[in-house]
Amino acid sequence: MKLSLRPILWLVAGITLVTFALAYLEVRADEHRLLADLERSTAGAAERMQDDLPTQAKAGSREELQRLVQRLAKGEHVSGVALFDSQGISQALTPGMATQLAVPLSSLVKAKAESQGRGEFLWLEQSRVYVYVLPGQAAGRAGVLAVVEDASYIDAQKSRIWRDASLGVLLRVLLIALTALLVIRWSIVEPIKQTAQWMRALRTGGATKQMALPDGTLLEPLAKEVASFARSLDAAKETAAKEARLRETADATWTAEKLSAHVLKKLQGNRLLVVSNREPYMHRINGRTVETIVPASGLVTALEPILRASEGTWIAHGSGDADRTMVDEHARLRVPPDDPHYTLRRVWLTKEEEQGYYFGFANEGLWPLCHIAHTRPTFRAADWEQYQAVNRKFADVVLEEMEGAEQPFLLVQDYHFALLPRMVKKRRPEARVALFWHIPWPNPEAFGICPWQRELLGGMLGADLLGFHIQAHCNNFLETVDRVLESRISWERFSVQREGHRSVVLPFPISVDFAEPAPTPTPSNVLAAERAAVFAELGNNGATRLGVGVDRVDYTKGILERFCGIERFFEKYPVYLGQFTFVQIGAPSRTEIKRYHDLFDQVAAEAERVNARFQNGKWKPIVLRKWHHSHQEILPFYRAADLCMVTSLHDGMNLVAKEFVAARQDEQGVLILSRFTGAGRELRDALVVNPYDSEELADAIRLGLEMDTPEKKARMQRMRRVVKEYNIYRWAGNLISELADLRIEPPESTKAHARSGGGMGGM
Repeated sequence: MKLSLRPILWLVAGITLVTFALAYLEVRADEHRLLADLERSTAGAAERMQDDLPTQAKAGSREELQRLVQRLAKGEHVSGVALFDSQGISQALTPGMATQLAVPLSSLVKAKAESQGRGEFLWLEQSRVYVYVLPGQAAGRAGVLAVVEDASYIDAQKSRIWRDASLGVLLRVLLIALTALLVIRWSIVEPIKQTAQWMRALRTGGATKQMALPDGTLLEPLAKEVASFARSLDAAKETAAKEARLRETADATWTAEKLSAHVLKKLQGNRLLVVSNREPYMHRINGRTVETIVPASGLVTALEPILRASEGTWIAHGSGDADRTMVDEHARLRVPPDDPHYTLRRVWLTKEEEQGYYFGFANEGLWPLCHIAHTRPTFRAADWEQYQAVNRKFADVVLEEMEGAEQPFLLVQDYHFALLPRMVKKRRPEARVALFWHIPWPNPEAFGICPWQRELLGGMLGADLLGFHIQAHCNNFLETVDRVLESRISWERFSVQREGHRSVVLPFPISVDFAEPAPTPTPSNVLAAERAAVFAELGNNGATRLGVGVDRVDYTKGILERFCGIERFFEKYPVYLGQFTFVQIGAPSRTEIKRYHDLFDQVAAEAERVNARFQNGKWKPIVLRKWHHSHQEILPFYRAADLCMVTSLHDGMNLVAKEFVAARQDEQGVLILSRFTGAGRELRDALVVNPYDSEELADAIRLGLEMDTPEKKARMQRMRRVVKEYNIYRWAGNLISELADLRIEPPESTKAHARSGGGMGGM
C-alpha cells in the first residue's frame, strides 16, 4: 500500500505552528518578567540614592556632587547616575554619561511636578537603556535624580530564546515526523493492507478462516464492519451451498435459508410488510445504558427470515421505555442490531389506547370469547372505540409504508387487528393481504356473544387469505360468516365471496424451529450430569423422577386442573411420594387485568395447598417458579424431565408441546397433551387426555413414568418426525405461497374508489 506524505506534511506544519506560537508566548512572558525586574531594581536603587543626597550634598560644590554620583553609581552597580536642577540643567553625572544621556526635559519636569518617580526606556547609541527619574536635592536646591540601567541584555535574552525555540522546533518536527511515519505504517497501513488482502481472498474464495483484526479505538469501527462483512459473506456462501443441496432433494427439511430463497422467488421483488402487536426487538433502560431485548416468540423465528430476504418492514407497537430514543424521525429502525436487514416501524399508543384496545377489547373480550374456557368475556363500548381507533392508526402507518410499492404483500398477525385488513384493502385493493388468527375460532353460537360480530367479520374478510391453526377452526369461521353476514361460501374451495371480494380460508398449523441433532449423540454421562444439575437447582430434595409444565399463567392453560391431576396421582399412587416432583414454570401474564392477577394468586395458593398435604422434609410434590424464563433456561428442564404436561382447556396450537418434542434429542420423555389443543391433532403419539378429568390425568402421569424405554423412544421418534417436517419455516413458506398464488381481482367499484382518492371510511 502506497503511503501518502500529505498527512505527514500537514502534521509537520501543524506542529511547527503550535511550537512557534508557544515560543512566542514564552518570549513575551520572559521579556515582561525581565523588564519588570529591571524597573523594580532601578527604582529601588534611585530611592536609596535619594535618601543619601540631602546629607552628603550640603556643600553644594559641583566637584563634590560629581564624586557623590560616582560613588552612588558604584555602590548600587548601575550604569549611570545624574543630578539635574529644577530647570533641567545638569549638576553632576557619572563619566561617559554626558554624550549618552538625553533625558527629555518633559520627563524631568513631569517627575518633579508629580513628586514621584517615573521610568522610561530609551535608545542610546543603538542600545536600549532604562532611565528612572526621581525628585531630589542638588547643592541644597530642589532637583531631579536620574538613574540609568543597561537594558540590552533583555534583547540578547530574547534572541537566545528564539534560537533555542527554533532548534527545538526542528528537533521536535524531525522526531514526531519519524514517529508518525512508523506509527502510521505499523498501526494503520499494515493492518489495512492485510485486511484488504484478506477481503480480496474472501471475495475470490482463497481465505479459509477469519483474520485476527487489529484492536484499538482507531480501527475498531473498520474492524466491526469487516467482521460483519465476513459473516455476511460466509452466510451467503453457506446459504447458496444449502440451497444447492435443497434443490437436489426436493423433500428436504424446511430451514431459514430455504424459506428465504422461497420468499424471494414468490415475492418477485414486491414489498413485504408484517403487522403485529408485539415488536421483534424492544429497547429498555438498564441503569445508564439501553439494552436490546428480543421477546421470546415463535413468530419472530418464523417471520424474520422472510423479512430479511425481502428487506421488508415489520410494524408493531413500540412498548419499550427506551424505544423512542432508538428510532429516526419517522419512527423507523434497522434491525437486527448486529446485522441490519429489514426495517422495524414502531407505532406509538397512548395509555388510554393500550388499555382499551389491548387489555380491554382484545384480551378481556376476544381472548375469552374465542377460547371457550368458561370465563365470561367482557365487552365495553369504550374498549371497542379504542380498538377501532388503534386498528385505524396501524392501517394509516401500513398505507404510508406501502407508498411507492406496486403490489405489496401484507401479513397481519392475530386477533389484535381484525379490522385492519378491510381498512387497508379499501385504499390499496391491489395489495395481497393475509390475516393469521393465532387463537382458536369458536362455534357460531359462542361468537354470537360479541356485540360487534358483524364489524369484526367484515374487517377480517378484507383479507385475501385467512389462516387458522386447524381445519376445525376454519370450519367454525365459515359457519359463523354463513350465519352472520350476507355472503356466498364455497365449501369446496373454502372461500367467502362478499361485496365482490373473495377471501380464502385455510389451515396453517404453526410450529417451532427444529434444531438438527448433533452428528454424534450426546454421551449418556453428559445427559446424566445435566439432569443432576437440574435436580441440584431444585434443591436436591430426594426426588428421582421429574415432570415439567411451561406456561404463561393464563386461565386457558389449565394449570389449576393440572395441579388437581397431580394431587389425585399421589392419592392413587402413594409409592411416588418423595420420588416424583413436578416443576411448573409459570410466567406472569397480563397482570394489569384483575382476572389474571387473581389467577396468579390462585395458582400459587393451590400449589401451596397440595404441597402442605404431601410435603415430606425437603421434598415437595410441586415446585412453582413464578418468573419469566428464557428459552435457554427452560431447555435443561425439557431435557431432564421424564414427562411434560400440557393441559390447556382450549388452545389454537400450543407450542410448548412441540418445543418439548424438539428438545428431546435423546428420544426419551413422555408428552401428556390436552385433546383441546391444536397440537393434539398432530402429535398423536402423546398421551392425549381430558384436562378436566383428574382421574385420567393421574393415570396418564403413572403411565408416563412407567412406560418402557423402547415404547417411549418409538413414540418420541414419530413425534419428532412430525415437528421436523412441519416446522415453523414450512408454516411461513406455505402462508407466503398461498398468498402469492391467489388470483387478486379487485371489483370495479373498488378500483374507481381508489382512483378517486376516497378515504378509508368507517367499517
